[in-house]
Amino acid sequence: MRKIAVISAILEEPAKCQQQFNEVIASFKGIIRGRMGIPFEEGISVIAITVIGDLNEINSLTGKLGNIENVLVKTSISKKEI
Repeated sequence: MRKIAVISAILEEPAKCQQQFNEVIASFKGIIRGRMGIPFEEGISVIAITVIGDLNEINSLTGKLGNIENVLVKTSISKKEI
């Protein structure tokens, strides 16, 4: 069963990691429903990604993003299945 989740990511040095981050996101485009990014002048970007998928897909995306250097990731997953 599929669930809705929000993946929040902080890119501490976007110039160094944004390309790899975007490549991972593009490889999961089938489950992504929305993305909001806020760049800060202090050299940090905050990104929220809304996804709908099964737990394996959500966890795989979260894990791949979390393995990128200078990227911090947290995920909130709905309890309700859709």
